[in-house]
Amino acid sequence: MTVANRFTYEPLTESTATTLALELKLFPKDAVLTCNEIGDGNLNLVFHVSDKINGKSIIIKQALPYAKVVGESWPLTLKRNQIEANALRVAAKYVPELVPVVHFTDENLAITVMEDLSHLEISRKGLIDGKHFPLLSKHIGTYLAKTLFYTSDYALDPKVKKEQVQEFINPELCKITEDLVFTDPFFDKDTNNFEDGLTSAVHNLWNDAEVKLEVAKLKKKFLTNAEALLHGDLHTGSIFASELETKVIDPEFAYYGPMGFDIGQFIANLLLNSLSVNQENQHKLFTHIDTTWHVFNTEFTRLWNEESTEEYSKIPGFLDYTLKEIFEDTIGFAGCELIRRTIGLAHVADLDGIENEATRLVAKNNAIELGKYLLKHRTNISTTEELLQRVRSVLQHD
Repeated sequence: MTVANRFTYEPLTESTATTLALELKLFPKDAVLTCNEIGDGNLNLVFHVSDKINGKSIIIKQALPYAKVVGESWPLTLKRNQIEANALRVAAKYVPELVPVVHFTDENLAITVMEDLSHLEISRKGLIDGKHFPLLSKHIGTYLAKTLFYTSDYALDPKVKKEQVQEFINPELCKITEDLVFTDPFFDKDTNNFEDGLTSAVHNLWNDAEVKLEVAKLKKKFLTNAEALLHGDLHTGSIFASELETKVIDPEFAYYGPMGFDIGQFIANLLLNSLSVNQENQHKLFTHIDTTWHVFNTEFTRLWNEESTEEYSKIPGFLDYTLKEIFEDTIGFAGCELIRRTIGLAHVADLDGIENEATRLVAKNNAIELGKYLLKHRTNISTTEELLQRVRSVLQHD
């Protein structure tokens, strides 16, 4: 079937993905194509299609009508594919060098065809292997500052902003975040997944009313505060990197929410990696955390001063108030992410990949305790140095 006639959804195979690539005329007529399914994520099919003759290649990503990590018992909307493509296009307006090029999308088939980034490495894997990616934090700080500022009320006409909020309504994937990040890990839920050696720490968490109060406040913000267009799942597994390049991928969780959420998720995943590596690599990760916030703060401030269309942005103290609130939210959302990636449904290889059981349990206990501390003290931590001092304190008491 041709693309024009294929109105009913069906999951692609390596064969039909190859046919699709030819139909879209993304390769010469004499191309000799190979196709491999490479998706290893939780929600989608991903195919790598390349031409043996000239070496050109593309990625075809297709949403499945269910969560791949669970199966058909967890149905999901196919609309998330179009949301992801639209989010990539929005980001490309402001940081084209930091996102993949989108070649084609089809809402009926729930597919996006995009630039192949296989010359880069998933940053989580590289960091686990001890690589540094020297520009990672500078690039992500820039990505965060520009995507968050330019999609906010400080840059957009209020009518345009509200229309964008409507375009990126994403209830099903937001529900995943609401449950798996903000709710289930803090209660005795079937979705939680943790080792017996963490039982005591987990029960202490579930019985900590102060932690739950702070998580409740942050969940309320996530539900109600439509500040800017978020990536919605900005962890180190959603970023390709090399010594010189950084590309942010997979914004299918995109929606309008609190700015600190994306920043907190990224910082939390750097912290998770820091809990599993040697002291030299910890220092490099701490530098990344400091640089991420410094670059975000500096660039966001510049954009605010030079391009804000909000009348009140010129009032002394309003920028400082805004950045303080974003930082507090960042710390709190990072605390949620540390905990959910340790005892919730979706773990990270940074911790799970530690082979020695005793070492692994220490790292996971540290993640839980650090997450609790950040939640309880998010309004008292005002700099990245204060944050990192606490992280060092936790690591010194291994």
